[in-house]
Amino acid sequence: MVTEVDEILKKLTVLGSTGSIGVSTLEIVEDFPDHYQIVALSAGNNIDLLQKQIEIFQPQIVSVLSARDAETLALRLKGTSVEICCGVEGMIRCATVSETEMVVAAVVGAAGLVPTLAAIKAGKDVALANKETLVMAGSLIMEEVVQQQVKLIPVDSEHSAIFQSLAGHRNDDVRRLILTASGGPFREYGLSQFQSITPKDALAHPNWEMGRKISIDSATMMNKGLEIIEARWLFDFPAEKIAVHVHPESIVHSLVEYHDGAVIAQLGVPDMKTPIAYALSWPLRMPLNQPPLDLCQLGRLTFSQPDIQRFPCLRLAYEALALGGTVPAVLNAANEVAVEAFLQYQLSFLGIPQVIEKVMARHQRLDITTIDQVLQSDLWARKEAKELISGGLV
Repeated sequence: MVTEVDEILKKLTVLGSTGSIGVSTLEIVEDFPDHYQIVALSAGNNIDLLQKQIEIFQPQIVSVLSARDAETLALRLKGTSVEICCGVEGMIRCATVSETEMVVAAVVGAAGLVPTLAAIKAGKDVALANKETLVMAGSLIMEEVVQQQVKLIPVDSEHSAIFQSLAGHRNDDVRRLILTASGGPFREYGLSQFQSITPKDALAHPNWEMGRKISIDSATMMNKGLEIIEARWLFDFPAEKIAVHVHPESIVHSLVEYHDGAVIAQLGVPDMKTPIAYALSWPLRMPLNQPPLDLCQLGRLTFSQPDIQRFPCLRLAYEALALGGTVPAVLNAANEVAVEAFLQYQLSFLGIPQVIEKVMARHQRLDITTIDQVLQSDLWARKEAKELISGGLV
């Protein structure tokens, strides 16, 4: 029997194909070869994995970060017809190629903003895993989504859960959105223990397999702070209607509370393939080979309020959202620099929020009217954060 799912055939670009979300996306494509076709792939500097992906999925276009890696890849792929690009322009080329219908925006960090915006302007639907796009330039992005009449479908498990829990309901009937957070590996640490946290400690997430940067963001709870800002723009709710609950089991991915007291949640095993597949196939669902959720075996699900004193990044995100304009872009840029410094043993774990707060305090806020303002604020914040760290001012 032919079903609606059998009729799906979607041509995709994957930005960030060698990262964790990109790899999971391509695994889904490989499981459903009659439903999805890869047109373009962009990656960072993992050209060994990218080469394997090219051999399997036969994209028309690929892009890497550096010209040197592009030359190396061209030599390896000599005799094939694949077009090889590099840098930001290469990502834009992949994001806007005419054959692509949907772009999976899975680049980590601020680097995802420009190609994601280019995809929207080119009229492509976007499966958004790059939260920084909306954190940095939410108003501009959502204006462009409306103007181009494209779909912007969330991939983050929390936003996918809210997206699903809002389906069929009016925003006017919502009391609040509740994002859940695992709490990371340090949710039970006392303040005194934070002094000795190492990168190895912070990378050991208890529930999710994620990249290095996102793992550190989870440990500081900045990841949840960025998700609050993303939710504000994605679902058009003010900050006071967006709450965070710590939920160590990572089974309830987020909830929507309505004015009549009803609370609708989306539950599932902690595996990113479910929200990725839903974004690719929405409004249909793909028959993934996922383990069933056994609530009886779990026994109980627990929730608690986040501790802002121990996790000040959450407070800083709310403050950035309240200030608006260029401040969220500055928050994000300072965080990216601070996280990298921590991973390189140049900054303590407690130094991450200290750097962010100092950079935010020094910033002269601007209303956002152009993407260049956002990018200039990003560059300023990175320079400021690096100077603070190198000067030992935190």
